[in-house]
Amino acid sequence: MPRWSSPKDPALEAALRRNRRWVVNNQIKRLLLRFPSRTAPVRFLQSRFKTLDLMGRAANWLGKYPSCFEVFSADAGGGEQEPHFGFTKRMAALVCAEEAAVAASEPAMADRLARVLMLARGRRLQVSKLAALRGPLGLPDDYLLRLLPANTDLFRLTNPYPHRRNAAELELLRWAPSLAVSAVEAAAAASDSTPRFTCSLPASWVKSHAKMEDFNASTPYISPYSEEWALPGTDAEADKRSVAVVHELLSLTLWRKMSILKLEHFRREFGLPEDTVRMLLRHPCLFYVSNRYKIHTVVLREGYEGSELREKDPVVVAKDRLGELMQEGLHEYNQRRRAMNFEKKRRRGEVEVKKEKEVEDEEVARLDSAEKREERRRFYKVLFGDGNR
Repeated sequence: MPRWSSPKDPALEAALRRNRRWVVNNQIKRLLLRFPSRTAPVRFLQSRFKTLDLMGRAANWLGKYPSCFEVFSADAGGGEQEPHFGFTKRMAALVCAEEAAVAASEPAMADRLARVLMLARGRRLQVSKLAALRGPLGLPDDYLLRLLPANTDLFRLTNPYPHRRNAAELELLRWAPSLAVSAVEAAAAASDSTPRFTCSLPASWVKSHAKMEDFNASTPYISPYSEEWALPGTDAEADKRSVAVVHELLSLTLWRKMSILKLEHFRREFGLPEDTVRMLLRHPCLFYVSNRYKIHTVVLREGYEGSELREKDPVVVAKDRLGELMQEGLHEYNQRRRAMNFEKKRRRGEVEVKKEKEVEDEEVARLDSAEKREERRRFYKVLFGDGNR
């Protein structure tokens, strides 16, 4: 039976674990941004709880992040008051900073989107399918409204099947040679060498390094932007081209990772093999496959130094600041809960509060024990030292 994940890499698992909780809060943030006042009834969030894959009460979740969200009473109509929630001042400032980073990154977004279309068959993709790549590529919800008017010479919306729902496609109008350079080719040009894949595993993984050398030597590197990719070739060439496509696609994402389910949605458009997961597992030097949270994710190894990204887009930096604020609020919440639980147990007599005299006695005993250990250490050093041999 095949193994559906790579051997555990603690550093990369930590990177994936760190993002999980902030994904939910980012979705709550996006819900709030749909309201002009940037406030909404708590019951509205409660009605969306299942779609956020959450259980329980929305008010309890908001209470876990006091540095991010504030809950207050507001008029619900008819003179009745109802709980609402919104951003705190610190959160609102960071949200504005993120929006500024997104606006400043629009030219880079257009380049990334053009490259994705250059990877695809026919240089076009369905808009409904592109929604799956919006998050990994760092595109905002209104990316079409932002990017198309400013790049009419590059993109065009078409609808080849007007009678079908969700049939609109985004088409690349012209080939951009300056963009048709993969991350592997750019690295080779910088080092004045031939394009080839590099193994990001430790040197102790001797067999994996040897397999990567054989893979590089089997056939020359095939650019994922090659316009002749659909022509029939050998199995080795097809495999190398598929690896190059996934490598380049992950290089275009902000976090150098993607859900394998989303990747497989584009199997036909990008010319990927039927068993994409098996192909990824065959190349552990390049890809790390995780099944954390039962969501199979592929990570580009060379994109990380330990658990941190080697290169951070300005949008990623802005989102990291939001994540730090969320972590700070969660820490405050946990500290309060621990203090409250301790006080409840103390009142019920479940926790014995030590008197000051008892604490002093324990401290003296610890010091006495430490002094005895130090005395024994010196005794054995003298007894078995080099001078007594």
